[in-house]
Amino acid sequence: MNMEAMGMEKLNQIVSAVDSFVWGPVMLVLLVGTGIFLTIRTRFLPWRNLGYAIKSTLSKEARTKNRGTGDVSPFSALTTALAATIGTGNIVGVATAMVSGGPGALVWMWISALFGITSKFSECMLAIKYREVNAKGEISGGPMYTMKKALKHKRFGSVLGWLFAFFAVVASFGIGNMTQANSIASSMNETFHINPIIIGVILTILALMIIIGGIKSISKISAIVVPFMAIFYVLAGLIVIIGNISNVPEGLREIFTMAFSMKSVSGGVLGTVVASMTNAMRFGVARGCFSNEAGMGSAPNAAATAAVSHPVKQGLIQALSVFTDTLIICSCTAFIILLSDVPLDGTVKGIQLTQMALSHQIGSVGGQFIAICILLFAFSSIVGNYSYCETNLFFISKNKTYLQLYRIIVGGMVMFGSIAALDLVWNIADLFMAIMAITNLIAIVLLGKIALKALQDYNRQRRISKKNIIFKSSSISELKDSTSEWE
Repeated sequence: MNMEAMGMEKLNQIVSAVDSFVWGPVMLVLLVGTGIFLTIRTRFLPWRNLGYAIKSTLSKEARTKNRGTGDVSPFSALTTALAATIGTGNIVGVATAMVSGGPGALVWMWISALFGITSKFSECMLAIKYREVNAKGEISGGPMYTMKKALKHKRFGSVLGWLFAFFAVVASFGIGNMTQANSIASSMNETFHINPIIIGVILTILALMIIIGGIKSISKISAIVVPFMAIFYVLAGLIVIIGNISNVPEGLREIFTMAFSMKSVSGGVLGTVVASMTNAMRFGVARGCFSNEAGMGSAPNAAATAAVSHPVKQGLIQALSVFTDTLIICSCTAFIILLSDVPLDGTVKGIQLTQMALSHQIGSVGGQFIAICILLFAFSSIVGNYSYCETNLFFISKNKTYLQLYRIIVGGMVMFGSIAALDLVWNIADLFMAIMAITNLIAIVLLGKIALKALQDYNRQRRISKKNIIFKSSSISELKDSTSEWE
């Protein structure tokens, strides 16, 4: 082993040790507990409004910008968020979770997603309510603005907002760049035998070319590409499930049994030797969070740009991303793997596991299909995550020199992720994701009452008229501290 490899191994050991602490019981309780708290606090209203949210998302109104101030349509804001979330986590993340935590990790993914729906609703609704509109009509919004403007202790809110923005920028290197590039490079190498260095160079050039266009161009691309690529992947999953329908009951039994079992399981992509219920919880929740980003505070940056007349409507629309991402797409990946003959013993890692599983089901074309899917999914995540971080960077400083520097670093991280080891990339991503999530969760817990009051106002207006729902902070005593946009 050369010195460079030894250095990487040492770095991975350090990051892995920190990860084990960060993603211990405290973080799991904080992440899922926040979702449970908000769900109860809002009286399960986000759940009860899911049917209406689906109808609203598919409506003609959601694809236009004539229903309020905003840069993009509600549907485009959703697809921009989906472009960032539907990616490596859905294919590679699920595979690593099932190997490291056993099939039972899927149950904990589902649990985190169910309660993550309310977390996603709350953070996105708050981002729209507390967004800023400058003299030119340009919109800036996200958790950092929410913290700065909504928290009663203004100094605490300003500091927390700055910290969130900083952590979001740093986290983007792991979550939005390295893991995505690593998955693309690995799949292309495995399927088409293309050197990862070549893939890294191509990805870096393409990413830098696209991100220069900004969030508006990204949302236009996402609105076209994301729905189609998600539909095709789900169809592949359904083909596998229908073709193995007789084995589905046994697969479900194994999933739920392993979720609450203390039985030891050998193997683990990330060095896990024993995977018990604790590991199933850890990897299920962590990978679920990585996939749907509920509670992390990334999606609100895109949601804040939506043209809506009431923040709650977009909050409900954005909440669908959790349902779509984890409960549908991640489940498809899990069943593709579970219903195949590929063993979950760690001998096959990451993207190769999903590729091999689908190849067992539909032939060699399955591996090629996964490679193309991960290329589209992961690359859209790279440019989608960039759009979030541009907003966070400008919150820290309006100096455009920093923006140019950030773009250069993004390119470097895409390149590094393409050639780095799988376990190191994922460990770094987990660490950054946790730090970012903690600051955001603090804010949405403290602001849970606002989410409830806004929901109640929206439903009250909807009972009177479904076409003229307009949010005015002045009509709600608890919300009079809002921005001028909503007076």
